[in-house]
Amino acid sequence: MSNKVLETKKLTKYFYDPVKFQVLKEIDMSIDHGEFVSIVGKSGCGKSTLLYLLSTMDTDYEGELYIHEQLITGKPDKDLAQIRNENIGFVFQFHYLLSEYNVLKNVMLPGMKLGKLSDQEIEHSAMEHLRTLDMQDQALKMPNQLSGGQKQRVAIARALINNPLIIMGDEPTGNLDKRNSDLVFDIFKKLTIEKQQTLLIVTHDADFAARTNRIVTMEDGRIV
Repeated sequence: MSNKVLETKKLTKYFYDPVKFQVLKEIDMSIDHGEFVSIVGKSGCGKSTLLYLLSTMDTDYEGELYIHEQLITGKPDKDLAQIRNENIGFVFQFHYLLSEYNVLKNVMLPGMKLGKLSDQEIEHSAMEHLRTLDMQDQALKMPNQLSGGQKQRVAIARALINNPLIIMGDEPTGNLDKRNSDLVFDIFKKLTIEKQQTLLIVTHDADFAARTNRIVTMEDGRIV
């Protein structure tokens, strides 16, 4: 099996509101297993748009997308949801924790949705991930009892619960102060070193990007 986790061929995207506008121009890129890659570029250059295509959340594009050498383009929504659940962990700028559930249940939810393990096994796995992130003592707290940095660590634990091929992040430190940003970076770095986790992170933070394995710079919808 090849080392490629993700590959695109001539990925092109248009927006049609109010007029036809090309936002991504023939993007060719690939990401190998265990790489920690950041995508940088000015606002509006297409970074987040690219990430949403790669995550299969947006399927309106031209070109081809491969996950683990499998062509994903053109698959029905039901299949895409399964592929996404199994292969992709997502960390957003805002943690999107569900306020009605405690920390532990928030982390367990994607695992329960995937339905491959028993609730007991998922709970055990969720506690392990919380322990990795030094959040095990917060497991029974509600999200509103946590600080911003703690919430983002819970979001990372949730992204890890299904042992994804790749974790994608859209400005995951964009809402955090320097100390918490560094903490999140260190967690990501540790995941790549100890677990060979593949990471693809869109960021405005030049300092964060500089410390990743590879920087992909975008300008006007192209990789430069």
